[in-house]
Amino acid sequence: MKTILIVDDDIHIGNALEEALRQEGYGVLRAYSGTEAIMVLDRSKPDLVLLDLMLPGLNGEEVLPLIQGRPVIVLSAKGELENKVQLLQGGAADYVTKPFHTQELLARIAAQLRTYETAANRDILSFGDIRLSDDVHTAYVNGQELHLTPTEYAILKILVQNQSRIVPRSALLDKISEQTPDCTESSLKTHISHLRAKLAEAGGRDSIETVWGIGFRMKKG
Repeated sequence: MKTILIVDDDIHIGNALEEALRQEGYGVLRAYSGTEAIMVLDRSKPDLVLLDLMLPGLNGEEVLPLIQGRPVIVLSAKGELENKVQLLQGGAADYVTKPFHTQELLARIAAQLRTYETAANRDILSFGDIRLSDDVHTAYVNGQELHLTPTEYAILKILVQNQSRIVPRSALLDKISEQTPDCTESSLKTHISHLRAKLAEAGGRDSIETVWGIGFRMKKG
């Protein structure tokens, strides 16, 4: 079931939206301020966000850049073209002017979810219980997000792309240096050690195998 986060301090609008969404089979989360929205996003993973602009605490324009990895439809009484363009360029997937027709909004939600799911599937890499969303450079183990450095993510991506094939140390360094110049021959061991620890903590096992004298590869449990 897809889950929608409604961020709107207008209780009546929020209640009407929640009822319509639940009738369509969506799960619903609510936030009544920009600050509360960030708290909800920290502890949950909604599939789409409906974001009002006129919010107490952080306003919608301040919240929008902080929402990553899911489509955002802005709901606002501000109908000026310049405002719409700025928000769309700032990361919003769509902009709906209040008042709106519920059926049109539901259609836009369904369209954005389809588009995002199609794009996400193209950008997903996986190995066992490890999943990488390459569009947002985020890794998960059993659905738990890993907090990786750019270098750790780059290493993991290369290893996952090669599945169980050995990646020679020299080849790994060459590819990593193109993306993260802080990774050198002397620091690679440290980066992989930290990555291993984070994977083990989330998945309960060592997912990277060292092939002595050659390189590294992913290993299944």
